Amino acid sequence: MGDYHWTTNLSYTSEDGIYIRGYDLVQLIGAFPFPSVLYLLFTGELPPARVARLLDAIMVASIDHGAGAPSALAARTAASGGASLGAAAAAGLLTLGKYHGAAVQDAMEAIQRVVDLWDGGGGGEEALARGADSVVADWRRAGRRIAGFGHRQHKRKDPRPTRLFELAREAEVPGKFLEAAQALEGALKRSIGKALPINIDGAVAAILCEIGFPAGLSNALFMVARITGILAHAYEEIEHGPPMRRIDPVDHGYAGPAARTLTIDEAGDAS
Repeated sequence: MGDYHWTTNLSYTSEDGIYIRGYDLVQLIGAFPFPSVLYLLFTGELPPARVARLLDAIMVASIDHGAGAPSALAARTAASGGASLGAAAAAGLLTLGKYHGAAVQDAMEAIQRVVDLWDGGGGGEEALARGADSVVADWRRAGRRIAGFGHRQHKRKDPRPTRLFELAREAEVPGKFLEAAQALEGALKRSIGKALPINIDGAVAAILCEIGFPAGLSNALFMVARITGILAHAYEEIEHGPPMRRIDPVDHGYAGPAARTLTIDEAGDAS
């Protein structure tokens, strides 16, 4: 396409069109859901429909976690100070780090290491357990935290992984990485003497390993989902919060609709 100072493999525009990884955007519109085109941008290819559904489920599972999350609090604080919607959302996004919303990549590394040791050990349940124990021991000696396990609020069990693993099985992608994540859960309990159940980061990490998602973009997938919730919190603060208010991180309540039972009709509409 000519000689230029630099090039990109992602997209280009012309007078008559917009192209994403070579595909005409107009042809993609209405033909593929958002997660499919995200996958296209991130990996270079359109995913199978079952993978797109899993990505969609991961993004729904990650969309929001209440007003007390650091990202929501930061966005509301910025908005209370007079920041625009975009600036407030950016403040929330900047809080995402290894302790909040950006642990998926580290969890993928640990799970991948267990699988490597499992394969190297000849396979089987004993080799899997040895591999998980070895990873936990190595990471603890190095002072590294095994990401993807335990949750400050959902101490007994994060409710999201069970549903995501169900959908992974329905998509016919249960395999070594899901087993490795569960083996790590057991190894952590043996090592520290208490249960640290798989959390949303660990579940997402295992599934992304299964589908070959780029580890370097795994946290970005969470960010794409969570920015939606961050924007909602920022907008609510702009519309309804008094300027320069003191936003307590704990002493707040919920005033929205009461718990609702979700039913879906034959047309796929919720009621």
